[in-house]
Amino acid sequence: MNKDTSSRPRARRISKAELAERIMSFLQKESKQAFNYKQIAFAIDATASSQRMDLLNVLDELAAAEAITEVSLGRYKANSNRGTENVGTFVRRSNGKNAVILDDEPIMVAERNSMHALNGDTVRVVVSAARKGQDPEARVIEIIEAKDQIFIGTIKTEGNYSALITDSKYLAADIVIPRGKLKGGKDGDKAIVRITQWRDEEMNPRGEVVDILGRKGENTAEMHAILAEFGLPYRYPENVDKAARKIEAGITPEEIASREDFRGVTTFTIDPRDAKDFDDALSVRRLANGHYEVGVHIADVTHYVAPGSILDKEAQSRATSVYLVDRTVPMLPEHLSNGICSLRPHEEKLTFSAIFELDENAEVIASRIGRTVICSDRRFTYEEAQEIIETGSGDYSEEVLLLDSLAKKLRARRFEQGAIEFNRAEVRFNIDESGKPLEVFFKESKDSNKLVEEFMLLANKTVAEYVGKAGKGSRSKPKTFVYRVHDAPDPEKLANLALIARQFGHKVKTDGSPREVNRSINRLLKDIKGTGAENLLAILAIRSMAKAIYTTDNIGHYGLGFPHYTHFTSPIRRYPDMMVHRLLERYLAKGRSADKARLEDQCRHSSEMEQLAANAERASIKYKQVEYMQGRLGEIFTGTISGVTEWGLYVELDENLCEGLVPVRDLADDFYDYDEKNYCLKGRRTHTKYTLGDKVHVQVARADLDKKQLDFALVSDDGQPLKARTGKDSASRPNPRHQGKKGKRSHSSSGSRRRNKGQRRS
Repeated sequence: MNKDTSSRPRARRISKAELAERIMSFLQKESKQAFNYKQIAFAIDATASSQRMDLLNVLDELAAAEAITEVSLGRYKANSNRGTENVGTFVRRSNGKNAVILDDEPIMVAERNSMHALNGDTVRVVVSAARKGQDPEARVIEIIEAKDQIFIGTIKTEGNYSALITDSKYLAADIVIPRGKLKGGKDGDKAIVRITQWRDEEMNPRGEVVDILGRKGENTAEMHAILAEFGLPYRYPENVDKAARKIEAGITPEEIASREDFRGVTTFTIDPRDAKDFDDALSVRRLANGHYEVGVHIADVTHYVAPGSILDKEAQSRATSVYLVDRTVPMLPEHLSNGICSLRPHEEKLTFSAIFELDENAEVIASRIGRTVICSDRRFTYEEAQEIIETGSGDYSEEVLLLDSLAKKLRARRFEQGAIEFNRAEVRFNIDESGKPLEVFFKESKDSNKLVEEFMLLANKTVAEYVGKAGKGSRSKPKTFVYRVHDAPDPEKLANLALIARQFGHKVKTDGSPREVNRSINRLLKDIKGTGAENLLAILAIRSMAKAIYTTDNIGHYGLGFPHYTHFTSPIRRYPDMMVHRLLERYLAKGRSADKARLEDQCRHSSEMEQLAANAERASIKYKQVEYMQGRLGEIFTGTISGVTEWGLYVELDENLCEGLVPVRDLADDFYDYDEKNYCLKGRRTHTKYTLGDKVHVQVARADLDKKQLDFALVSDDGQPLKARTGKDSASRPNPRHQGKKGKRSHSSSGSRRRNKGQRRS
């Protein structure tokens, strides 16, 4: 008799019926997620090697019987959505890859089954289970809620026929426009069009012109088109402008008497060279006890804009000023933003201020918040203030140098306490009178920028603490307030950063206090400066960060390392700052806590509008970059791989930060597989690897201004194109449209592109 030497007991045989029951129970319990074989085996306690084949067979049988669904190769999900009616959001794409989102899962919808639903429509669908080896499909049976939307493009007129050739990535078909619906539009005009009808049997929708933006290619028309694309206003309603023009400064002796008077204290503004809306000023003076008093004075916008007024409603709707390459679209009419509220030099202005008493080490000894009146002595540009810092001479040099010294101490302490330091240059353009870009340059944050930043951060933090911190021993909860919050990094992305960093000999903490984690990230960023790993690891560090938002639920600001933070310092250009000013006024007067639900709705809207404004700003930069690079076709540049996807490599040029795509179909020397985990493309034959952060040489191949897209071609170090495969290698290359796992979508340079770049906005 042979003796069993194994130390583990033999796994109990589980019948197929019991396996099926366990699988169905688990997947129905976790109905919103899909799982692979190993995850299912672990969950149902069937991990023994002897149970492997039975489990795989049962999964195949359940999928074939449509009891469960194989949503992608080897991944299974409960069948609650299959064969039944469900409601979801329709996603339309110009490349024909339409889908409906059900429980965060995209289900393909063929055009013939779409009922011509538009992107964002709420639809009712029936989902058919996937046949073996194919993805499930959905059929739209009702458009429950049609999203109000417009399309931007160019009018094309031939004889009696007119249509809008759209710029949209959400619609492939041209929109037919009847003659009576052109609103004066002519061939070559940039226009906004709304779809009015799309019959089932027709290939093209019909529409009407909403507005004519100008001639295609004209700068103002193209900038207005970008704003319209993101649903942002590009002109002010006349009645709002009219209401603004009726407002007077109203700085009467009675008003001055009700405020703390800083008109005799040295005060100045420091702003960008082209700024007109000066919403913050700094004052400084030495106190009798040897300490310093620094005032952060903010335009008192809410003194002039009454809650619920036509001006307030417009500002709330816009939520933010929008900064495009060549213009500012202000939240408030210019009579207020550039006039009455702007803290212009040698003019008395009403302000809301945070006043600080600081010692030699920039420790805050005391602070107060209140309404004030100021008269700025000088308007500095950042360049002028920087020159004083560097040379030690100039107007008010003593005050500027003192503030710079205090700011540097505040900054050093902030990073010591756990703030993260990301330094990334911003792209700027020199443009001519017609809007054509003549030069691309970088704007880097210097000491003068950091001086202003530190005191604005201090004011924002202090205001948030005033409301958000309950007094010692107090049982009462803090009153409802508007916070600027920043969540902790995505754990998976942070873990991946740590894994990649370890390969280069660096350590990043993934657990512990935020202060400890942030210190390790700062140490990493400092250690990799100037090394070959800098590009890759800096990009991954930025992408691990969450986006900052507005909310009434305070979770602190992770990136800044502040338990309490808000936006108080820019009410001319941000509506949340106006909300904060009103709440401060209310609570300084011992008023009751504000309506949390109403404030939260306004916070959510402001966060959404901020994101749209940022998207529009990036789109305008991209447009000008492509316009600039049109004149440099064929030239060769050195760049950094800034994004890796299954459809190609994104490369950012070192010279001007213009970003373009090297399509995977144009990597002619091999067939490349996408390694998502390691952010790279790998050649099957040559084993050549292109990784995020790598330096490469590229040639400008195409510049499509309509789609705001640059295409690059990789070249060798000596400027020669990569050699194509020949013979057997070429013939054996798979079709890129079918590469990778089942269910992966193919992409080309003409399809939708998504920049996956992190950006911290404090």
